[in-house]
Amino acid sequence: MNHEAISVFDMFKIGVGPSSSHTLGPWRAAERFANSLMQKNLLQDVKELRILLYGSLAKTGVGHGTDIAVQLGLSGEDPVYFNVNNIDARIADIKMMKKLILAGKHEIDFDPAEDIEFLMNESLPFHPNALSFLVTLHGGESFSETFYSVGGGFVSKEGEAEMGTLDIHLPFPVNTSGELLHWCMKTGMNISDVVLENESAWRSEQQTRVGLLKIWQVMRECIYRGVHTDGILPGGLQVKRRSSALNKKLINARPYTDYESWLGLVKQGGTNFTYILDWVSCFALAVNEENASFGRVVTAPTNGAAGVIPAVLQYYIAFCDGDSDEKIVQFLLTASEIGSIFKKGATISAAMGGCQAEIGVSSAMAAAALTECMGGTQKQALMAAEIAMEHHLGMTCDPIGGLVQVPCIERNTMGAIKAITASQLAMQSLPDYAKVTLDSVIKTMWQTAIDMNNKYKETADGGLAVNVPLSLSEC
Repeated sequence: MNHEAISVFDMFKIGVGPSSSHTLGPWRAAERFANSLMQKNLLQDVKELRILLYGSLAKTGVGHGTDIAVQLGLSGEDPVYFNVNNIDARIADIKMMKKLILAGKHEIDFDPAEDIEFLMNESLPFHPNALSFLVTLHGGESFSETFYSVGGGFVSKEGEAEMGTLDIHLPFPVNTSGELLHWCMKTGMNISDVVLENESAWRSEQQTRVGLLKIWQVMRECIYRGVHTDGILPGGLQVKRRSSALNKKLINARPYTDYESWLGLVKQGGTNFTYILDWVSCFALAVNEENASFGRVVTAPTNGAAGVIPAVLQYYIAFCDGDSDEKIVQFLLTASEIGSIFKKGATISAAMGGCQAEIGVSSAMAAAALTECMGGTQKQALMAAEIAMEHHLGMTCDPIGGLVQVPCIERNTMGAIKAITASQLAMQSLPDYAKVTLDSVIKTMWQTAIDMNNKYKETADGGLAVNVPLSLSEC
């Protein structure tokens, strides 16, 4: 059996909100198309460009910023480094001038209102998140490429296998949780140890550790930025940001100057259940309010579910024994492996599987990571992941107005709390007596995804998206 190699840095990608599949993926696809033009020496010959968005990308693309993402990607901007504060100005400039500088090198006439087409009633068979780039050259010839944004920022070009998955040979190949447990039992290693050994196929151990701490830095900066930002989220729903007010209430006017001093005050508040519960919600709200505002976030494994893992990790750091680089690295390594198993056995795309594929997977990832870091066995960590997903099965993706706001933001708080609860249950259980395995719940999730009506798969055609009037909705 072929084993798909997925790195921890495939599961955790630094990017821009609000959606990994509808923003980050199309952005990367646009970058790849621009690079393809350069590699084929066609860039300077481009006269006209059209972009076709299909299926879910068309139906919720405006609310998810797909049109914005493809323009920035075609312009040669990188979502990891692009200053998110300049997004509005850059897009307004393209719209006003009706010009786009392909790959930052070649200026063409481009009117977003005319040259980006939202094909609401058309889908391509491989995946609901499809987009095509078509150019006409000065000599009259044409060139096109089609891409699929398959969830979590992963992009596949039509006719090609997903990048970076087929030519890497891992010391401990894993497609299923059963295989992962086999390697753990055979070697005596924790899940995180197995993953760290596999990462050596890409880079040194030190590079992996440094990279993961950078991932956490972006996550914690997102939390800290979110809890200090008031206002209304963009998009027209008039959703008020709540994490800042909750932070002020919990801090209770105690002074601080930076993340470290703020964290110190969070820790000083004690271990009262409601106090901790409020903070976990605050952490998750902060990340996803930033995500909804085109802020910089980390796919975990997606943008729509980007708040669950940071919230649980911040909980572990603030209220448990997790305030060390070693524990943070261990947490992220374990979480990533669970996410990769879900991707291989089912999906992490809401357009394919509903919200169970996003919040459910992120909750399972966080549950397993917390369990291992709290001293649980390998079997208990996998059990925690199973419990978390079992109680997200069938969750629909029904964003009101096509925006990653309602019910998406609150769902991250629920996913985080369920992850902590699942970890607690697993730590107090004997996995050998469990009736449900993680592999069986992944199989069930995929079967549920196949059976789920398409209107509940990130189309805004069903669920809350059609039953809550836009003027009345609030997060």
